[in-house]
This record gives sequence, structure tokens and C-alpha cells, in this order.
Amino acid sequence: MVPAMAQDNTDITVVLSEELDLVEPCMATRSNIGRVILQNISETLTELDVRGDKGLMPRLADSWEDKGDGTWQFKLHPGVTFSDGTALDAADVKHSFDRVFSDQMTCESARYFADTALTFTVVDDLTVDVKAEPAQPILPLLMSLVTIVPSETPMEFVRQPVGTGPYEMTEWTAGQQIVLTRRDSYWGAQPEVTKATYLFRSEPAVRAGMVAAGEADIAPQITAEVADNKATDFSYLNSETVYLRIDNADAPTSDIRVRKALNAAIEREAFIGTVLPDGTELAVAMTPPTTLGWNPDLSPPAYDPELAKTLLAEAKADGVDVSLPIEIVARTENFPNVTEVSEALVQMFNEVGFNATLRMVEVAEHEQYYSKPYPESEGTRLVLAQHDNSRGDPAFSMFFKYASQGTQSGVNDPKVDDLIARASAATGEERAALWSELFAYVHDEIVADVLLFHMVGLSRVSERLDFTPTIATNQQLQLAEIGFK
Repeated sequence: MVPAMAQDNTDITVVLSEELDLVEPCMATRSNIGRVILQNISETLTELDVRGDKGLMPRLADSWEDKGDGTWQFKLHPGVTFSDGTALDAADVKHSFDRVFSDQMTCESARYFADTALTFTVVDDLTVDVKAEPAQPILPLLMSLVTIVPSETPMEFVRQPVGTGPYEMTEWTAGQQIVLTRRDSYWGAQPEVTKATYLFRSEPAVRAGMVAAGEADIAPQITAEVADNKATDFSYLNSETVYLRIDNADAPTSDIRVRKALNAAIEREAFIGTVLPDGTELAVAMTPPTTLGWNPDLSPPAYDPELAKTLLAEAKADGVDVSLPIEIVARTENFPNVTEVSEALVQMFNEVGFNATLRMVEVAEHEQYYSKPYPESEGTRLVLAQHDNSRGDPAFSMFFKYASQGTQSGVNDPKVDDLIARASAATGEERAALWSELFAYVHDEIVADVLLFHMVGLSRVSERLDFTPTIATNQQLQLAEIGFK
């Protein structure tokens, strides 16, 4: 390998923890794909400023206007071209959303739109009207989730993404590397990075060591154990929440006492400062404390193994088969030390009387258990997952995690569905209050899942780069934000 320092000074090497199984733009909200594709190859209509206080910013759309009756009008930036040379127009925007919601493929970004039906009307080449039913007050913010592709893009996953971004993919050797090259015809300002090579190494010490040796420039995910250089290592509160998804319809977790026992069995504090870095926070909601409607009155379940045993005994006495197998399914390299965290959880569950086992799987297999339809099993599965919400509103989490029709929900509760619908349609203080009520209901009354941690990110960045990680770094790594000292 050519050391990074010996390359063209504006080429960089990024070493990631997970290989990419897909390079499909409509999957860019999945973190391992988004770090490579989002805003590099494929752009969105709007973009949320996570580095400053600009709020929602234009990207491919120069402006947007609420026309009333649930309709928003978006004006596209003129003169934008895709990497294949074709011009961006409103028909491309309509087609991009048609793909996301198509029943011919399963696109990650569709889940964020809850049960909102969108109708796109092309007004002219640079103007598109979007009607949301029911009306969606944060529709312009939701536009930051869908990448725009040309109208010619087929209704199937692509291996050679065509986008409007400042880079195009010039190489993808599956399992080895991906290369993005800056394109001269980009419509916006030219970034400083001319080429980015993405490599994949599962060991965090190896990733950190590559940056230290000049073989790579950025390792977005390292562990606290190897973050020992203040000049290159950055800690930041990221927007990820780690949790165990419980299927509330399965036995034995259909009984609330069993769900409470799972929560009481876990010594959450023991993970922090050991397998998880200092600064990690105990979670009481699916979204981080920076989110609208955050409920400060909620407390993490106390570690109480005797209570867990008592709850299981009570459930068993009432005929619940608490001996049914509980399999934890976790994704390898999902976050640093995920295997150690998963093994400890299984041990804690078994110590109070559960029949728990662990299966570590790769990202593609994990998706089969994480999203509906869920495979059947004897007993139940708890899916260990990490959920990202850096956009400040629970709408990006609550429907697909908790609504009856949510693609990753283990809950079927009419009150939850009602609260989500009302909060999604509300604005201002009413919206915040309804989200706050929902947070409390799923945490205290339903005990919908096993909420664990709000995570801290650790990155290593070469001293030759001018780049500071942000709350968004776990989901995207915009090459245009990287400069050179």
C-alpha cells in the first residue's frame, strides 16, 4: 500500500470498520452506506447544518415555500448536472421518490415518512410541488433524507450510482476498496480532496494504527482503548442510541413482566468506562437528549437482578413459558466493542433465569431480522441495534420504531399510533408536548424495548487534515468538509 503521505497531497484514504454490501443511493440513510455516498456521490434537496446554527440549508433546492393544504413548492438550483452529464430537473426528483416508495425494491429512507402519502407534481423543469397527506409540517426537513437520482435509474438496486455530488465512484472492489474521484463538472464549489480511497478493517487498533503510520488519513470509528493521541483523536457525542428491540407480540416477551425483567437484569453503568468510552450516557428514549420533546422526567431502569427473578417467577406462575429461548441478534462492527457488549448482556440475562443466546451476523443478514417481515422463531429474538437521529425531531424515529405499521417496530398499540399521528401533524409547543408524552408512554407504560446507551464517537484524523468530526460523522462523512493544513 502506498502510504497516505506519499500520495498526491490532496488524495486521502479513509479506513472504515464495515464493508459496503450496497452502493445504492436510496439506502444512504444506513450509516455504513451513508459515510461513503451521502452528499459525496448523491445529494439531497435540503441539508441540515450540524456544524453551526444555520438550521435547514439549501442543497439541490434553492428555496421552498409552504403553499397551504399540505403542499410545499421546491425550486431547484439551475445548471446542475449528474455525473453522466444529464441535467437535473423536477422529473428526476419525482422519479427519485417513486423509487424510494416503489414496491419493487426496499429503500431504507422510505421508513422515515411514516404513513405520509406524497404526491409530486412537476410544475416546470426547475419547480416541483409536493403534497403530503396528512400535512407534514417538517416536510422540507424530511427532504434531507432522500438522495436524487436521474429519471433513467431503474427500479432496482444499482451498482454504479449516478449522482449530482462532487464525486463519482470510479472503483468498487467488493470487500477491498471503494474509490471516489472528484469530478470537474460539479455544479457547486470544488472540494479540496481530489480522490478518496475507502478501505475496510474490522479491528479498531488496526484502523488507528494505519492513521498513525500514514497509511490512512481518517478512521471515523476507533475505541477508547486506542484513542491515546490528543493531536489526532477526537471524542464527540454522536446521535446514535443503542437498544434491544423487543417484539411485544412474541412469547415470552408479550408479557410486560418479562420485558421489565429484561430491563432490570442489566447493569448499564458497568459498561461505561470499560467496553464503552467515558461520556456514554444511559438512554431513556430512542433519540438523543438534543431532540424536540425530550422528557427529562424519565429515568433508566435500575439494575435489580432480584426484581428480575421475581418478575419472571410471577409470570411463570401465571402460565408464561419463561424458559422459551431468547436469541440476541447483533451486527458485527456496528459500533466498537459490540461483541463484548452483546456477550455481557446475554450473561446478565441468563444470571436472572432467562434462556438467552447470542448470534453475531453481518449487516445484510442483520437487516433480515431488523425490518419486517420478521422471521419466525421458537421463543423470540432481541435485535441489538444502533439508531441514528441527528436531525432534532422524533419524526425521524418514532413511526418506524414504534407504530403498528412501522418497519422496525415491535409494538402494536393504538395509543402509540394516535400519539405519533398527532405529534407528526402538530407544530411548536404542542408538537414537543405530544412527543414528550409518547416518550414517557413507551418507556414507563409499555416498556416497549430495552433502551441502553446514547453513544460517544471517537475518530482518528491525520494531523495533515483540517477536519473535526461532528454529531453526523457516524452517518455521513462529507469529503467537501475536509481541508488540508
